[in-house]
Amino acid sequence: MKPLFIAGPCVIESTECLDQVAQEIVRLNLKYDIDIIFKSSFDKANRTSINSFRGPGLEKGLTMLNDVREKYGLKLLTDIHESYQASIAGQVVDILQIPAFLCRQTDLLVEAAKTGKIVNIKKAQFLSGMDMEYPVQKVRESGNDNVWLTERGNIYGYNNLAVDFRNIADMKKYTDTVIMDCTHSVQRPGAAGGKTGGNREFVPAMALAAKAFGATGYFFEVHPNPENAKSDGPNMLYLRDLESVIKSLL
Repeated sequence: MKPLFIAGPCVIESTECLDQVAQEIVRLNLKYDIDIIFKSSFDKANRTSINSFRGPGLEKGLTMLNDVREKYGLKLLTDIHESYQASIAGQVVDILQIPAFLCRQTDLLVEAAKTGKIVNIKKAQFLSGMDMEYPVQKVRESGNDNVWLTERGNIYGYNNLAVDFRNIADMKKYTDTVIMDCTHSVQRPGAAGGKTGGNREFVPAMALAAKAFGATGYFFEVHPNPENAKSDGPNMLYLRDLESVIKSLL
């Protein structure tokens, strides 16, 4: 069975950026007979600085994501940060993603579950893989068995993350779909003077290591020009490099 792939720009910046990424995803889907899910956020509510770009907001952002679906036929994933957003976003996207910092927020998980959509919960930087039993339980006991888990590293001292790949095996005890977030795992949180730094050169190795530990999916934030991206530029892959990483995993 082929692995699951999720890819797209961190935050919605412009129609042009969405189109450029979506067109490449469509090309890769056809070339490799895969089904990459398109990801972008309408709002980044957990930026380091209050002055950081957050995105177009719920209404405009979901309209832009829906346009991607209509033009390119791609499945969609986006983050939600507040409970009221679940039902609204659930009308547009296929997968609702719970940000790592919020994975213990009961009301958020319950409202996401109620939509009947797939709920992808990112493991918090301060939790172990085994701790994710309980967020999964909250979704399932709210009537939704469609739950995925995503590994994205753990806090390691200051401004750094480390990945314990055993978390992948541990989380597979709770769901069949465990995804490796290969780009957020190379972040340097808050290490770039009021914004997050990162080391994108390690992304391909993160993906291969996760494959060795049994990951069933891979998450990549990609951008045509990460150096000028409005969020997470230092850890995002260049769009032109996505194909080679996917090819290595296939």
